[in-house]
Amino acid sequence: MFFSVVIPTYNRQPILEKCLRAMEHQMLRPNDPVEGYEIVLVDDGSTDGTVAWIQANAAEFPHVKLYEQDHEGAAIARNFGVQKATGDTIIFIDSDLVVLDSFLQHHADALTKAYQQGNERVFTYGRVVNTCNFEAPTTEPFKVTDYSRAFFATGNVAIAKRWLLEAGLFDAQFTQYGWEDLELGVRLKNNGLSLIKCPEAVGYHWHPAFSVEELPELIDKEIQRARMGVVFYQKHPTLDVRLMIQMTWLHRLLWGTLSLGGLLNERTLGPTLRWLIKRGYPQLSQELSRVFLNWYNVNAVYAAYREAD
Repeated sequence: MFFSVVIPTYNRQPILEKCLRAMEHQMLRPNDPVEGYEIVLVDDGSTDGTVAWIQANAAEFPHVKLYEQDHEGAAIARNFGVQKATGDTIIFIDSDLVVLDSFLQHHADALTKAYQQGNERVFTYGRVVNTCNFEAPTTEPFKVTDYSRAFFATGNVAIAKRWLLEAGLFDAQFTQYGWEDLELGVRLKNNGLSLIKCPEAVGYHWHPAFSVEELPELIDKEIQRARMGVVFYQKHPTLDVRLMIQMTWLHRLLWGTLSLGGLLNERTLGPTLRWLIKRGYPQLSQELSRVFLNWYNVNAVYAAYREAD
């Protein structure tokens, strides 16, 4: 077993440095089925000096193989990475994920156990812990809000390359934010793949502490996610997908009621959100913002669906 860790990145140099250093310090047991690993880093047209920094510090990252493409999105970047990968097993992580030195070994152990039991159509899904602690991201404890029910998500997953090729890789129609990994997950499930949870393989997903100033960007992401959700539904017109992308009357009723039909929004709730942040509750402020962010998403889903119909 040889791992190819595929990492797409776009303008994330500071946290990417931590991500790559953690990946370079992986500890693998001697005489283990894992022969080694490479890091396939695909720069998706960064403008923050990422490529120059990698090239200038190449000696520090002997496992890294750097590839560049124009800014075409994460789906195309991951496909590019898989195509360039030399390993038989692909591990997907994001460039803002920091792992412990046992990360690869835990994925390897879970896959090896399944293979020895005669089950090869599997993939492992590690735990992702969200944190805004840049200096020491791996000190963050697991929280209820970190729980995920996703079948396949590229934040922390290991899978044999042949199953990705059989399923057709990521759909290049997903050019904006969201859903490309879950859509591939539907195809993998239809091909008989099963999920093995591997909570020991922990990845710490860093993001800046929530601020009111980032709300315009978050609203734009919800609108992008809604558009890509419709692409998802057009490919897989099932109730499960409708529930995932929030295209149901229940979601309209829920978020419409909680947001008072949009009266509670970034403008009217702004002072309360700032007050919570100032009092040291940025997580609570962020959760409160989800009320109107979800309302934006639901409206954008239905608008995108009408346009596509």
